[in-house]
Amino acid sequence: MPRHEVPCFSGIDVAKAQLDIAIRPSGERWAVPNDAGDIMTLVERLQALHPALIVLEATGGWERAVTSALATAGLPVVVVNPRQVRDCARATGQLAKTEALDARALAHFADVIRPTPRPRPDAQTQELRALLGRRQQLVVMRTAEQNRLTGTSTRLIMDIEAHITWLTQRLSEKCGLR
Repeated sequence: MPRHEVPCFSGIDVAKAQLDIAIRPSGERWAVPNDAGDIMTLVERLQALHPALIVLEATGGWERAVTSALATAGLPVVVVNPRQVRDCARATGQLAKTEALDARALAHFADVIRPTPRPRPDAQTQELRALLGRRQQLVVMRTAEQNRLTGTSTRLIMDIEAHITWLTQRLSEKCGLR
């Protein structure tokens, strides 16, 4: 069977500084810095491979730039829950954890599980999600500060109350919600 007829699957392990890429079934692996220029080079390299699917884990936001670039280029990309990939890797006996192994596990997951890519949310939806996420962070901080008031010395109460006031103001200004 000619090589171009064999489906190709890619896994990308995302970290703040680096992207580790694995290709299945060839076993090819490489890494690039996680920055705009290198992401575009990665996109071009993956386009040449015509992957059937590219899988990345949700990493708290570090995956957004590369996912966006891949999707914009029309490549089939899906972001999955890291637990699913860990469970799949564990089921196949892979217990070690390195960036290269994680990328391989993601490519294996893409090949075996084949999660369905979903369309990227539009810019307005992404912005709303970011605002809601920030709102949740502010609410958690305010609740923690309110809990600190109990049993706190008089000396610290004024500082904590000032922070609570600031957090409440940010909630009102940023999100329009208290």
